[in-house]
Amino acid sequence: MLKRTSVLLIGLALLGGASAAPKKFTGYSPLGVVDGKSGGTYTLPLGDSPQSLFYYGVIDNNLGLISQQLFDGLVEFNLATYKIEPALAESWVVGDGGKTYTFKLRQGVKWSDGQPLTADDVVFTYKNIVMNPEARAGDAGNFKLGGQDITVSKVDQNTVRFTLPRPAPAFLLQQRYFIMPRHKLLKNSVEGGAKPGDINSAWPTNVSPAEVVGTGPFRLGSYSTGQKVTLLKNPNYWKVDGKGQQLPYLDKLEFLIIRDPQAQVAQFLSGNLDQINLTGAQFPDLKQKEVNGAPFKVMRSTALFGSPPFLAYNFDAKDPALAKLFSDVRFRRAMQSAVNRPRIIETVFNTLATLPGHGVAPANKAFYANTTRQLGTFDLAAADKALDALGLSKKNPAGLRLLPSGKPLEFDMAYGTDSSVYPAIATILQSDFGKVGVKVNLKGLLSSKLLSTGMSGDWETIVHAFGDQPDPELRKPIWQPGGSLYYWHRSLQAAKDGDPANVSKMAPWEKDIYTIFNQAATTTDPAQRKALYTRWQLLFAQNLPVTPIAKPDNIGAVSNKYGNYVYNLGVIPGYNPVPLIYQK
Repeated sequence: MLKRTSVLLIGLALLGGASAAPKKFTGYSPLGVVDGKSGGTYTLPLGDSPQSLFYYGVIDNNLGLISQQLFDGLVEFNLATYKIEPALAESWVVGDGGKTYTFKLRQGVKWSDGQPLTADDVVFTYKNIVMNPEARAGDAGNFKLGGQDITVSKVDQNTVRFTLPRPAPAFLLQQRYFIMPRHKLLKNSVEGGAKPGDINSAWPTNVSPAEVVGTGPFRLGSYSTGQKVTLLKNPNYWKVDGKGQQLPYLDKLEFLIIRDPQAQVAQFLSGNLDQINLTGAQFPDLKQKEVNGAPFKVMRSTALFGSPPFLAYNFDAKDPALAKLFSDVRFRRAMQSAVNRPRIIETVFNTLATLPGHGVAPANKAFYANTTRQLGTFDLAAADKALDALGLSKKNPAGLRLLPSGKPLEFDMAYGTDSSVYPAIATILQSDFGKVGVKVNLKGLLSSKLLSTGMSGDWETIVHAFGDQPDPELRKPIWQPGGSLYYWHRSLQAAKDGDPANVSKMAPWEKDIYTIFNQAATTTDPAQRKALYTRWQLLFAQNLPVTPIAKPDNIGAVSNKYGNYVYNLGVIPGYNPVPLIYQK
């Protein structure tokens, strides 16, 4: 989902789908198809209490983890190739030169309450929720191309058609939106007579579990705020294993709400959690325990998905002097020389991270351009010299550089206090920036508040992260100037949904990037698209709309009690990751 951000998470295997009549899997498992026995409870940690139980009503990663188990999209990823495969849609046809996508729904799929899934549910979801500009976690902006609307219509009870005003090569990749039940949400929708914003009030945290129905492997059992979320096996789930046995194998999923990452590790070691995500700092201790015979496995992989942390400066900061300075690329380049990436990779991630890309993960062979050289090196002397050249050579008795007004150069840096890596990264940045005469005041808040803080504009600098995707088009709202998530320069955003971006306020390099994304969105030739996105990455590296810090590896641990655990390239929003896990 384009409006969602992703922290470093672990995915669990889900093999390819089946139609109404049970058939053998055609999907992929790196471990091979291992048929498991039914039963058991699988327990995972959740970083905080979900703010709602309606996925599109709030931007909340914790809710996203739960929703992955409750809902399906029309299509899903193959974990080996990251190519799109059928899910609720068993097939599709692209016509009219790439301007129509016709999806045939899988026959016999039911909601967890037994009602049939139909084309009406799909059209309802897109028109009333995904394309609803008032839905807080919808994606209305993604359904306009060149100012014209994409339309969705019902062809028959099992067929849905999208009509585009022009070809869009990444459109199919985007159709992993969770489909919602019309019969349960009609009263909250415009179609049901409500206001557009009323959809956000659907399924509050005290809703009856019976009201939350989906097509995913599990259904909501109970929710205790601050304690846990319990999901139960969906008796109507549409997937089967290679022997025709209905999935999921597990009877229950439990998410224990544990905010402190160290407490999560302690709970895992005591046997109260069956799987956790790890940081590089936590890896050696748990790996040694595994080698010494502990009843779990620790795994790592190169990340395609996952969220590389970055440092952003607010081009529209409330302090005019800071806004002017942050908007000057010479300042951002000078400060990049004071970003000690080697130290962060070694100490924060325990060497289990690499130098980052600029908007594209190095593991993404289809689009990655090697911009390592543009990252430069950690060089405080170079940073000092560059800041002097900016006219910031004067210092007060405490050694702080002075702005032209005579005020010390200092600013706040927001970061997530409950993150396993942000506090250490922010502290290192604060220390090294101080060495070149720039004072940083650390401002901690919950990681779940970072995006809303950024979108509010009420910040100066921020340590945050956005997840990578296999196609840069899927990150257009983030990296195209004027995009809905391009929050470090909010004054470029449209005054209201549907209006064009404020191109007149863009720097020349931002105009270039703006044009590149528009061209790549309509270019169907793969080589031309790669060339365009290569140019974007170089412009990103040279002008630093944000300063990438590192690309962490994925590291996780799972109890030996369970089988068919597959460690993939990172979290995939909109993908169900657990039904093939079984208790040994």
